Amino acid sequence: MKKIVCCLCLGLMGFTSMSQNLPVTFKSSKTSVDVSIGGKPFTSYFFPGESVLKKAVLFPIVSAKGTTITRGYPMAPRAGERVDHPHHVGMWLNYEDVNGFDYWNNSTNIIASLQNHKMGTIVHTSIIKQDAKKGVLEVSANWIDNDGKGQKVLSEKTTYVFSGTADSRTIDRITTLTAVADQVLFKDVKDGMFAIRVARQLEIPSNKPDVFTDAHGVETKVPVMDNTGVTGDYLSSEGVKGEAVWSTRAKWMNLHGEMDNHSISVTIFDHPANVSYPSYWHARGYGLFAVNPLGAKVFSNGKDERNLTLKKGESVTFRYRTLISDRLNSKEELDKIQAEFAASK
Repeated sequence: MKKIVCCLCLGLMGFTSMSQNLPVTFKSSKTSVDVSIGGKPFTSYFFPGESVLKKAVLFPIVSAKGTTITRGYPMAPRAGERVDHPHHVGMWLNYEDVNGFDYWNNSTNIIASLQNHKMGTIVHTSIIKQDAKKGVLEVSANWIDNDGKGQKVLSEKTTYVFSGTADSRTIDRITTLTAVADQVLFKDVKDGMFAIRVARQLEIPSNKPDVFTDAHGVETKVPVMDNTGVTGDYLSSEGVKGEAVWSTRAKWMNLHGEMDNHSISVTIFDHPANVSYPSYWHARGYGLFAVNPLGAKVFSNGKDERNLTLKKGESVTFRYRTLISDRLNSKEELDKIQAEFAASK
């Protein structure tokens, strides 16, 4: 099997501070694998089926101190949240245009203007491996066109590596996508690829309504909301801050704010083996925190383009690390973690 990007071995188990790594445990059910660290709930690998979600996700995600950093809507709505983009659930990986089918925007709550839109569905197929000692969970899925009723386009194998200390939690996600169709085209578009939808408190305060338009011209209106307790802000590895980070390239992106009367810091790290490293960032002030290595054309105003084509049997691997800290992380600290992650092979 030919590899576009070779599959990476697990490497480092995540950032370790002065605190020792805590034990990881898994608890399985028909629709989830619950992950606990040090005896405390952390997240769940959640695969309730296509009638509920059009992809498997990690949901919710809880910090070491017990603060939920992900938005609840639409699975577990909380007062004061935004109710836009119902396909933004927890932490996920998918893409807007694969052979002309949209795997990003698909939801059981599709708005009327999207009814004739060509959607794809990512169907969970199996739990391959659970190794609590190493914090490893391996899963598989199929990317199927025509809203899950058509042809299998890609097979997916994803390895999660979970770890944590007294004040941090780390998730490594290593996803290998292998072409099953004769040819698979990831068209250069805005919406992708690895993402978290964060809690309201981690949004950037805004005093104006917004309208977001996708690649198909569909508009989503985001109204003005009460900014009480909303304290989020971005910082990139290149020193860019706030809303200005959108469409920029960076090795890592940090989102920080205050929740439950303490500081919270969420950082996503890119890996040098990923396509177009350092990646473009699709990080929005309203709570979408995403990295998209294939959206170069829209992010660069047409100066760059990143269409990716796989022939049958070819693979591409995407690897990302996410660090959730119950404190602020300095740029120097994050640079060090990035260097460690980049050195893993």
